[in-house]
Amino acid sequence: MNRKPDYSTQKQLPVLFGFFIMGFVDVVGISTSYVKQAFGLSDTLANLLPMMVFVWFALCSLPTGLLMRRTGRRTMALVSAAVTAVAMLMPVASYSFVSFLTAFALLGIGNTILQVSLNPLLTDVVEARKVTGFLTLGQFVKAVSSFLGPVLVGVAASRFGNWSYVFPVYAAATLLFFVWLYATPVAETRETGTAHAGFGVVASLLRNRQMLIWLSLIVLIVGFEIGLMTAVPKYLEERCALPLEKGGLGCSLYYAARMLGTFAGSFLLVRMSSRRFILFTLAAAMLFFGLFMLAGSVWALMTGLFGIGLMCANVFAIVFAAAIRSDASKANEISALMIMGVAGGALVPPVMGIIADAGSQWSSLFVPLAILTYLWAGSFQAIKK
Repeated sequence: MNRKPDYSTQKQLPVLFGFFIMGFVDVVGISTSYVKQAFGLSDTLANLLPMMVFVWFALCSLPTGLLMRRTGRRTMALVSAAVTAVAMLMPVASYSFVSFLTAFALLGIGNTILQVSLNPLLTDVVEARKVTGFLTLGQFVKAVSSFLGPVLVGVAASRFGNWSYVFPVYAAATLLFFVWLYATPVAETRETGTAHAGFGVVASLLRNRQMLIWLSLIVLIVGFEIGLMTAVPKYLEERCALPLEKGGLGCSLYYAARMLGTFAGSFLLVRMSSRRFILFTLAAAMLFFGLFMLAGSVWALMTGLFGIGLMCANVFAIVFAAAIRSDASKANEISALMIMGVAGGALVPPVMGIIADAGSQWSSLFVPLAILTYLWAGSFQAIKK
């Protein structure tokens, strides 16, 4: 006799807390500026940190999804917590550039496993009719975590004199997630099929031109955000002589705008088409980006940055949803492919670092501006309604 699924809040809360842990990956943006300052690095070398994080999304997403068929979603989420906790303790054990590179590589691996496992795990603790709402709530929780990261780093640097004190806090929160989820039994839906079949489906998807456009948009929106967040503290220091402790709050302002944009988008997208919405917001984002590059005062720069975060908040979700809706029978494989696109965060910062070393932080901003232009043009064809 099958038992009735348990959709209690007791089972939902630890899974939702996992989205908070997922947001830790965004601390790499502000960390890059502090690591560059601490070890006297060039922008090219410092910007290897985001690459060490996001390259694992390309390498580990599909293998994680296939391994999850055997081990289960909850088990993989627990593995991700263990890897993330180790990553967060490494800068505490050894304060060196190599230690930070290793820590962020492990953070990337742990976050990849978490993103692949946590979204489907949420469907096991939530009624089918509420899944979309809870997924949106999960993204909001992740945005809160992303917003708090630069704030905590700034407090650690200004109040306690060491910005890296944020990592023990992150390690403690990750261990709490591990214990909480471990103590929470979940009746999972197990997938069937072989790994060979899964690879075959993904290979067929990569031959689909429309799917490649969606993937390129995912790659570039993630690369855009990570590249911008890597540059913001250094750009504000260059443009307005703001110290890193204050310049880093620009990243928090961006994530605050993204939180607000996600919240507003959940209502607006019910009333207007996704295509119309994304084309309007990306056009507005380009205007705000122009303000961010041309303004001379701190307030004008921050206004531009806030507008960019607000207007770009829903791009990832709209593109992801469009790809998933294209073929419901291959939703798992499409999801894994789109998550692989998060590796875009590894591609853009190194390019921006090379340009910054050759010119300035301002000149490196033409890279994310070009990405915004491509996103707007690509959305004409990729988003149908």
